[in-house]
Amino acid sequence: MELLIILLVIVALVGFVAVLYNRLVGLRNAYINAFAQIDVQLKRRHDLIPQLVETVKGYMKHERETLEAVIQARNQAEQIREAIGNAVGDPQAMSQLGQAEGALGGLLGRLFALSEAYPDLKASENFRQFQEELTSTENRVAYARQAYNDAGMAYNNAVQSVPSNFIANTFGFREIGMLEFEDREVIQQAPRVSFD
Repeated sequence: MELLIILLVIVALVGFVAVLYNRLVGLRNAYINAFAQIDVQLKRRHDLIPQLVETVKGYMKHERETLEAVIQARNQAEQIREAIGNAVGDPQAMSQLGQAEGALGGLLGRLFALSEAYPDLKASENFRQFQEELTSTENRVAYARQAYNDAGMAYNNAVQSVPSNFIANTFGFREIGMLEFEDREVIQQAPRVSFD
């Protein structure tokens, strides 16, 4: 009888560990999937920028420095995004991506502000279309970033909470970094689209 009780306790403990482990795996997969959604939107954003710059070039001949800065920031953000690969959630990688995307967002805001001084550019159908697509993409990026941070918070809570923290430490589950864009004022404000 005592052997049966010991066996039941062992089975219960193994089952308990398995449930906690599987929960951590599910939460890890959720934040990885959430980052994949950000990745799709950032790639779309990065693909739109060169087309926008080409549209703007003819109108903004005297703003070459701004256009080059936008392209440089876009290329840097694209490199960081592509380099993340298996480092999804790594606090340092998330910080670098956040800084690069924040800088790019700030430069895009400056580009759109400069466009106000060029009435022919503002009237261009191509420019308005790219501006609208970027606005839509920025909204998708913000939504995807929020989903990633929510999934990351749930995962971090599980990694830090008792009793799952014992399982997390044993099996190598580590806290992940949230994705915050450095230039919060630019990112948190809804992009303005004007059809004047």
